[in-house]
Amino acid sequence: MVIGIIGENCSGKSTLADAIKNAIGAEIITGKDYLRMAKSENEAILLFKTKLNNALTDENIIYVISEKEHIRLLPDGAIRILVKADIDTIKERFKKRMRGNLPAPVEQMLERKHGMFDNEICDYQFDGVSGNLSEMCQNIKHRIIYTLDLQTDVYWNNV
Repeated sequence: MVIGIIGENCSGKSTLADAIKNAIGAEIITGKDYLRMAKSENEAILLFKTKLNNALTDENIIYVISEKEHIRLLPDGAIRILVKADIDTIKERFKKRMRGNLPAPVEQMLERKHGMFDNEICDYQFDGVSGNLSEMCQNIKHRIIYTLDLQTDVYWNNV
């Protein structure tokens, strides 16, 4: 199964990805990590899309997305989770990442990008500040089991 975890910087995507990985066993791929698959970007994108398509019925892959253009890499059938956090929490987390300093241009960039995923179609929304990680992991487990059951039924109905 492919799980796309979509959200702004410092919204809680990596925390959720790690929890799901521990719950179901999965490979985590973040942002442009797929570029390591080939020398050229176009070839890497093709290889990555193939890997994700194959994972729909095989292994579990979690793709952590913080840029809008990467959403298009998710195959049809992927589980999409939108992780949200309020702007003050995002700024505070980013400030910690930058060792206590949040330069004005970075703060303005975070403010401009805030809410950029709000209109994306998703299967689940997760509150990256106060969301229940174990509940979301259970939801994902049940969704995977349900999807596998459907695939098995389709297979046996076509044999």
